[in-house]
Amino acid sequence: MDMQILLLTLLAAIAVAALGYGIFYTSISNGKKVDGRLKALQVDKQTKAVVQTKKMDEKQRRKQREDALKNVDAQRASGKKAANPNLAARMVQAGMTISMKKFYILSVVFGIFVFFAALVVSGLPLLVCLGIGFVAGFGVPRWIVSFKRARRFKRFILIFPNAIDIIVRGIKSGLPLNDCLRIIANDSEEPVKSEFRKLVEASQMGITIPEACERLYESVPTSETNFFAIVIAIQSSAGGNLSEALGNLSKVLRERRKMADKITAFSTEAKTSAMIIGSLPFVVAGLVSITTPGYLNPLFETETGNKILIGSALAMSFGIFIMKKMINFKF
Repeated sequence: MDMQILLLTLLAAIAVAALGYGIFYTSISNGKKVDGRLKALQVDKQTKAVVQTKKMDEKQRRKQREDALKNVDAQRASGKKAANPNLAARMVQAGMTISMKKFYILSVVFGIFVFFAALVVSGLPLLVCLGIGFVAGFGVPRWIVSFKRARRFKRFILIFPNAIDIIVRGIKSGLPLNDCLRIIANDSEEPVKSEFRKLVEASQMGITIPEACERLYESVPTSETNFFAIVIAIQSSAGGNLSEALGNLSKVLRERRKMADKITAFSTEAKTSAMIIGSLPFVVAGLVSITTPGYLNPLFETETGNKILIGSALAMSFGIFIMKKMINFKF
């Protein structure tokens, strides 16, 4: 009897539980679906937030890149002016400390000296001596400035990749860029040492590193310093791995130097031929004057001879100019 009551009670409880589950099943399943949908919505919101953040970051990076490119375009515009400076800027780029007033005085004195020397020693006509004196006073000093400027630039380009390697190693070891520049300004060779000292002094006066590098390009207007200034400007605006970028730049500059050496080696024969051809008329004229004195006097004493000399000089100058353009390569 007790066993039957227990079984009936158990069956009744199971029936009640089944009835309750059947009644509340729909609400339970709907609750689970609602929870699932809420979780899905939260995940979607988080995903959209992440995507929106990425889009904002991409927009900011794009804007930074555009600003960097604008700075590069402005730098190129200023670089065109730096590539064709006036005489005072050329003297500074050549590393000359002489003042413009003293330069002009020395040029005039040298021109007058050459004029009187040509007038007294050679006995040439007055107009010819004036022309020689003008060329000596106006052209020769400027040629000296251009020669020293080109030689200084060549020396700078030769040492510059080593300076970039110092920056790369310093950044990889944890030093800031300013300290790396200061190391170059103190321990590098000339003219890199003096140019980077100007850069460090400019940064100490409150000028930003990109602007100081732009001034470096204005002081030494070469492709190498232009590349360096562009890399620094883009890195400061858009970010990135500076050591890797400068390491690639150093590699590129060394490869450019190798190519320049190859071009120089290949064009040596043509340059030698041009020098021989250009000097051959003067050598022949000198030998003829030694072996047969007075044979060439009609060229200097007659009007027809002077015209022949002028025409020959113009033809030789044109030929030398063409040969120079053919054997000089810009890269």
